[in-house]
Amino acid sequence: MKVLMINGSPRQKGNTAVALAEIARQLESEGIDSEIVWIGNKPLRGCIACNTCKQNPGACVFDDDVCNRISEKMNGADALVVGSPVYYGQPNGAVLAIVQRMLYSNGAAFSGKPAAAVAVCRRGGADCAFQTLNLPFQMMNMPVVTSQYWNIVYGREPGQAALDSEGMQTMRTLARNMAALLKATGGKPAPGREEPWAPMHFIR
Repeated sequence: MKVLMINGSPRQKGNTAVALAEIARQLESEGIDSEIVWIGNKPLRGCIACNTCKQNPGACVFDDDVCNRISEKMNGADALVVGSPVYYGQPNGAVLAIVQRMLYSNGAAFSGKPAAAVAVCRRGGADCAFQTLNLPFQMMNMPVVTSQYWNIVYGREPGQAALDSEGMQTMRTLARNMAALLKATGGKPAPGREEPWAPMHFIR
């Protein structure tokens, strides 16, 4: 079984990478493979609601950034972890753009698979960013993997996250819980909804 982890920081070897690497080490000790992919530091498109992907599911119509290449990796993964630094109490806008486009264009590859978010910050705003990252998972019927605390790590300068002993322990606990869930389910996604979707809004 394999966990795909997304480093949503523009800094490839910053504190988000430190947090994800701690998860990866613990997963390996539990017999679970993982891969960390970096979103890079080049411009990333946001979704423009063109709905072209609904006619051709599986990929976003925009193929000039890393979105589709990361999304394709989820076809062969059994779980997902998304890590992001905190900017103004929110996740990095680039990683939000990627997550929104991936889930909308290639939702079948994500639906029902366990997921977790990790927020990394200097001081404050991590709880808001953490909640924001978790919201899409629940819409995709993805079981949210918990830990001993919210998945938050503190650090400012690159590498300082390793000094957050509780944060590193939280990452290891998250990894153990992820491994336990994958082993208990045999890596099979959670069942989808049993009823046909009945979308509605409140305009009459």
